[in-house]
Amino acid sequence: MTASYASPADRAAHGGNGARLAAELGVDPASVLDLSASLCPVAPDPAPAVLAHLDSLGRYPDPARATAALAETMGVDPAHLLLTNGGAEAIALTGWALGGRVEEPDFSLYPRSGGPLWRSNPNNPLGTLAPPGHQAGVWDEAFWPLATGTWTRGDHRLGSVVVGSLTKLLACPGLRLGYVLSADDDTLARIRGRQPEWSVNGLAAEALVDLLRPVDLGAWSRQTAELRGQLADLLRSCGLSVRAGHGPWVLVDRAGSLRAKLLAERIVVRDCTNFGLADTVRIAVPRPEQFPRLEHALLRSCGDEPDQGIVTTDTGTEAAAS
Repeated sequence: MTASYASPADRAAHGGNGARLAAELGVDPASVLDLSASLCPVAPDPAPAVLAHLDSLGRYPDPARATAALAETMGVDPAHLLLTNGGAEAIALTGWALGGRVEEPDFSLYPRSGGPLWRSNPNNPLGTLAPPGHQAGVWDEAFWPLATGTWTRGDHRLGSVVVGSLTKLLACPGLRLGYVLSADDDTLARIRGRQPEWSVNGLAAEALVDLLRPVDLGAWSRQTAELRGQLADLLRSCGLSVRAGHGPWVLVDRAGSLRAKLLAERIVVRDCTNFGLADTVRIAVPRPEQFPRLEHALLRSCGDEPDQGIVTTDTGTEAAAS
């Protein structure tokens, strides 16, 4: 049984909709390999850290300890850091406070109503790192740590606002953890003033301290790059046109029916139409143990496809961390 592109879940403006597609297909969500959300493929299982703090459910949340731990880990002033309910809330709060505009293509959740320039770094969906010296009013560093092995480029110290998503790095999108960085007290106060009380739930705040301990950005970045290369090679071996940048994903151009065929194999990849990239899909770097399943599905899906010509395009400019 296959799902149609016309289904509501299939048209979702954001990845990570594997569970809804499983419901539409009438299959167990555990049987679906969701490669539409680009999570760190080498992060440890977050469940033990979360289960260790179930007692926090009986208390009102207090993010102070988590904020201090994150600031120390990132090497930033805790007074400049606001913990948020995922990167989506960081984007929404900052957008409500400041407005914004983008240079397409860029992430669909940014405001497009006038105001400071927003840029994702590396760019989502292209995966390219911004060259040193490029400026923006708001930088989204959701994928910067995995791309560079460092926590932040430090643009918040130069007058920009920085938003980030810990749920990408820690591979726990259901937990919802993100942040805003700004060295301007007035700007951060405006953004903080938009945040509802107890926005960051207590379980997430308490678990974050433990989730940060095993993080090794240098190793995780190198391992992710190696896996991204393996993914690109696998896709190219099927004659697909691949762009591999610095994010934990690759793009497949002229994808044709690839997405529908993979969906028939219960593998979900991201349609990039709402980025303005028609006939392009974004495929997240799988965890190492997921590669055999993807390879088998690609052989079944692409075995009868005519060769489209192998196009090798590794994009991106290395950016030095500050």
